[in-house]
Amino acid sequence: MAITAAMVKELREMSGAGMMDCKKALTATDGDMDKAIEFLREKGLATAQKKAGRIAAEGIVMVKVSEDGKKAVAVEVNAETDFVAKNEKFQTYVAQVADQAMDTTAADVEAFLAEPWKLNTEETVAEELAHQIATIGENMNIRRFQQVKEENGFIASYTHMGGKIGVLVDVETDVVNDAVKEMAKNVAMQAAALKPLYTNESEVDPAYIEHEKEILTAAAKNEKPDANDKIITGMVMGRIKKELKEICLMDQVYVKAEDGKQSVAKYVEEVAKANNAKIAIKGFVRFETGEGIEKKEENFAEEVAKQMAGN
Repeated sequence: MAITAAMVKELREMSGAGMMDCKKALTATDGDMDKAIEFLREKGLATAQKKAGRIAAEGIVMVKVSEDGKKAVAVEVNAETDFVAKNEKFQTYVAQVADQAMDTTAADVEAFLAEPWKLNTEETVAEELAHQIATIGENMNIRRFQQVKEENGFIASYTHMGGKIGVLVDVETDVVNDAVKEMAKNVAMQAAALKPLYTNESEVDPAYIEHEKEILTAAAKNEKPDANDKIITGMVMGRIKKELKEICLMDQVYVKAEDGKQSVAKYVEEVAKANNAKIAIKGFVRFETGEGIEKKEENFAEEVAKQMAGN
């Protein structure tokens, strides 16, 4: 019996297994859909679909930098539990995803999942993910990736708490030595710890600032209903400046500053001057595992009781 693309698609949707596995199953069972599902189940490949509805909010962020420091990538791959995130098999798989993402030309995760898997070009990234879900036994998700390239300098990286947070910092510089590398690592640690949203004020959307002005103006008028416009404007601009110092990396107070006042920008300037270098922090990437994913609240005692009762 001829195996059509429509049959393969139907079996994929029913089983969650990879395209090549579905084709093999249908060929082996002469196109019998029920027997093909049994075939996949026996091979342990029809489990991904069942797990797909479960929340994957744990996992790890992995950062990878090329040997010359000119190219880097950050990836986040999620799993359901921290236990699996610490598993060597899972971490090996995430490292393979990072290798793939380092050289991909995909613009987004959807396109990334559709491209051939480097370690087995007969299947896609999505199909290999389905294999991993079946093998590891938890729902998993390649959530995001971001490449950074810098021809006129290098990219610094920092990983915190075994992959809970991963940071890349794009450093444009005409001097690359140990002191400059240490500065870049410190800036990456700053981004990990203080969670900035922007590199500097120029990246902030003017619409965001205008929106903040409206909110802060209303708040200031409520606080001081008798104040004139000049006082209100002064209050609002002062608060916006304070807010920008918190959300812009270069304007933040440098965490290692001895006086507790030096900004990150001033720290970078200081290192540049000491090394007779021209240095600019052009941007950064900060991924935090599970950021923004609503985690399912589990009652561990209830879960154990359910398992013991056979539910």
